[in-house]
Amino acid sequence: MSFTPSAAFRYTLMRLGIFVGSFLAIWALVYFRVLPSGLGSSNLFWVMLLALVVSAPLSWVVLRKQRDALAVEVAEKVDRAKERLAANQSQEDGV
Repeated sequence: MSFTPSAAFRYTLMRLGIFVGSFLAIWALVYFRVLPSGLGSSNLFWVMLLALVVSAPLSWVVLRKQRDALAVEVAEKVDRAKERLAANQSQEDGV
């Protein structure tokens, strides 16, 4: 029995991985004073905000195939649910 993760699970993990990688890279740049640090105790928030701004467009470009696979998986599930609903409605009409 092999475990094959769903497209949503893979996409989420990859997106999280890109965010964590961006966070670590930006944290290193702030640590070595290549980028400015936040004011007072806001350094963590500053690094997280920069990582979010960097990882979002990066994910949009890099994860295109995974996003398309996720869209196909969701569309198939919606179609199956519509078919089941239509079948249930036709059974109720036959009574």
